[in-house]
Amino acid sequence: MKYLLTDHAKKRIAKRQIRNEWIEETLVYPARIESDRDDPSLVHALRPIVERGFRVLRVIYNETNDPVTIVTAYFDDEVKDL
Repeated sequence: MKYLLTDHAKKRIAKRQIRNEWIEETLVYPARIESDRDDPSLVHALRPIVERGFRVLRVIYNETNDPVTIVTAYFDDEVKDL
């Protein structure tokens, strides 16, 4: 899947040491997809990352853009049901 990163996403991904391949895997093979509660153009893709002890990576992207635009990504330690 083709995607772009916002400047905010680039900074956060670097700070959080999230690999690009994890983002790509999460976009292509999400364990779950959620709609954003506040913005209908945003989608949350979630996937456990083996190399991080199965912590759940949450990638938030704008699906109305072509290619999709990732606004942020982080490990969501609140998700326990994947």
